Amino acid sequence: MINKLSGWSDTIVAAATAPGIGAIAVIRISGADAFTIINRLFSSKNLEALPTHTLHVGILKEGDNAIDEVVLSLFKGPKSYTGEDTIEISCHGSPYIQQQIINACVNGGARLARAGEFTQRAFLNGKLDLTQAEAVADLIASNTKASQKTALNNIRGGFSNQLKDMREQLIQFAALIELELDFATEDVEFADRTKFYKLVQEITLTTDHLVHSFQLGNVIKNGVSVAIIGKPNAGKSTLLNTLLNEERAIVSSIAGTTRDTIEETLNINGVIFRLIDTAGIRSHSADVIENIGIERSLQKMKSADTVLYIFDVKDESNESLQQQVNIFNETAIKYLLVGNKADEASASLLSTFSDHTAIYFISAKNQTGIPALETALFNQTVQSSLESESTIITNARHYEALQQVQQSLTDIKNGLDNQLPGDLLSLDIRRCLYYLGEITGEVTNEDKLDYIFSKFCIGK
Repeated sequence: MINKLSGWSDTIVAAATAPGIGAIAVIRISGADAFTIINRLFSSKNLEALPTHTLHVGILKEGDNAIDEVVLSLFKGPKSYTGEDTIEISCHGSPYIQQQIINACVNGGARLARAGEFTQRAFLNGKLDLTQAEAVADLIASNTKASQKTALNNIRGGFSNQLKDMREQLIQFAALIELELDFATEDVEFADRTKFYKLVQEITLTTDHLVHSFQLGNVIKNGVSVAIIGKPNAGKSTLLNTLLNEERAIVSSIAGTTRDTIEETLNINGVIFRLIDTAGIRSHSADVIENIGIERSLQKMKSADTVLYIFDVKDESNESLQQQVNIFNETAIKYLLVGNKADEASASLLSTFSDHTAIYFISAKNQTGIPALETALFNQTVQSSLESESTIITNARHYEALQQVQQSLTDIKNGLDNQLPGDLLSLDIRRCLYYLGEITGEVTNEDKLDYIFSKFCIGK
């Protein structure tokens, strides 16, 4: 457990708003000398005598040099984000003014904050656990409703509370089992093995759910890669342009127009889909560059989360389509079949594809059938999982630690089944507790913390 690291008692300062010109900028200063430093620059009031969580307007000066008229937000520790005395300075958004204020704070005894240092101090001072701190970075980086909702749930302690509950119950049984070791010669049992076995089963179910949620969490955080695959002139580039509602890809009647992959993003119901328009796939081409594009298309098809296989309903036979479906099934590739130019085909022609239940007939050119295709794409990827209030794992570090928890729980159950002695059971329980604590930061080290918080932005 890390309580306080060396070199963390000084006062830090940084801009909390993004670089550039804006109407307002916020500069944050935190630490034991925060009020003393700003008092020298804000002579109109004695800030140390004022109550916490109050706002004050005045001129910020360094010596006789007036820097700006500002609003100061006072937060006295421990009732602040960092748990320390903190002041947020709202100034005009000029980069020059911001730098002048930061320089004045540094001249007064503060130092420039490292990336994520304010949040790291919040963790070290017990204001947040490590999962909540990491969720802060996720919330800042969120670009969809789904990623925002997931990060906010974790900041509020949804994930932390689950882990805390599991850890506390395991600690209770671990203490009882280790107490038995002190009375080994008397052959007594303080821990009810039946209740403990039931508890391990319950924790295993919770852990399994969290581990399985990572697949959805990865989708929420990084998006879904969707390869648009098909023969030349099937309408791949037209479909991409229609989905994006802009002319992103060149469209022509010449086979092989798309030579390389084109990638763009589309937001469907709060989830990012990374659309990849690929070169048309055909068996023979004398064009060397086109052949390279076809090879890249095949690679994208294999690595994508799902494939939109688009075909011209007037040129595709049912047998040829079945051959392509067989390839998808044999290689375990997720796919949706998209019959394009359906507005130019008769009902009898479309009925020839009735063997395939999941075909979405569209006209990419006339933009018909597109909403149903987007809905199918969304449902195939995330279905109704996003509507659930349950915790979703988006962090690879948490996922890896939970896999270790899973293995430890399996070892504990096997030990109970085989009636292992308490000292051996205790080892497996301690291993499980270690990895649970590693997720929340109850078990960690300075190097790991520095790595985690180095991925934050400056000023947060």
